[in-house]
Amino acid sequence: MTDRIALWLGLILAAAILADLALNGGSALMFLLRKFLDLVDWLAFWR
Repeated sequence: MTDRIALWLGLILAAAILADLALNGGSALMFLLRKFLDLVDWLAFWR
């Protein structure tokens, strides 16, 4: 991955987070974080 691609991906991710915070109050971000924690717990079980 080049620096240019990494920069664009970072900017897109930051814009998506800011848009979620501005439009939804961060509810989508909280949903995704909870699902990610469930995934981590599930993977830790199978380890």
